[in-house]
Amino acid sequence: MGTVKKRGHPLIFFSCKMQSMTSDDARLIFIFSLFIIYLQMLERGLVIVYTGKGKGKTTAALGIVLRAIGHGYKVGMIQFIKGEWYYGELTSSKRLEPEFEMIATGRGFVGIIDDDHPIEDHQRAAKEAIALAKEKVASGIYDVMILDEVNYAAKLNLISQQDILDIIAAKPEKTNLVLTGNYVPESVIAVADLVTEMKEIKHPYQKGIKAKKGIDY
Repeated sequence: MGTVKKRGHPLIFFSCKMQSMTSDDARLIFIFSLFIIYLQMLERGLVIVYTGKGKGKTTAALGIVLRAIGHGYKVGMIQFIKGEWYYGELTSSKRLEPEFEMIATGRGFVGIIDDDHPIEDHQRAAKEAIALAKEKVASGIYDVMILDEVNYAAKLNLISQQDILDIIAAKPEKTNLVLTGNYVPESVIAVADLVTEMKEIKHPYQKGIKAKKGIDY
């Protein structure tokens, strides 16, 4: 019956190796380690926020869709609040499938003139959207996931700030997460990598110009 040789602790082995290395060897290993860390940073997904009272938050997110698909990435988009009105991306998103998947889950904006839904309907839709978002993000199949108007849904108390923070905390390392909507919570800003605030300088409605097809919707 043969004897089994015991292996030394890998850290002790590495330490012994380091002691036998020349300064040039150690320098090369240090540079290589930095390079590996750099590559890992390149692969790490970002948390991106588009907020503010100005126009362009969803438009900016859709720009990321176009750019990401050009690199062969898989992109998902879940739209909170929006869903009952027609807007262009409901049709154009179909042309970008299967690389792009867009799901509109909302019942329309809350409390505006033609909102004929009780608040409970809006809350139910938002909670379903959050559950779907958690499932899609956790799947790991998306390189980019966009939660459109999620910040505004939190402002309206349709979902909680913690719901958003839970999704951020649970996202796979490589996934880029884009959060749009005005009134982004400070707690979300604190953990985001990029936050852009859209500021209104001038708007056509100030001249009585209504929303334009293909530009605003």
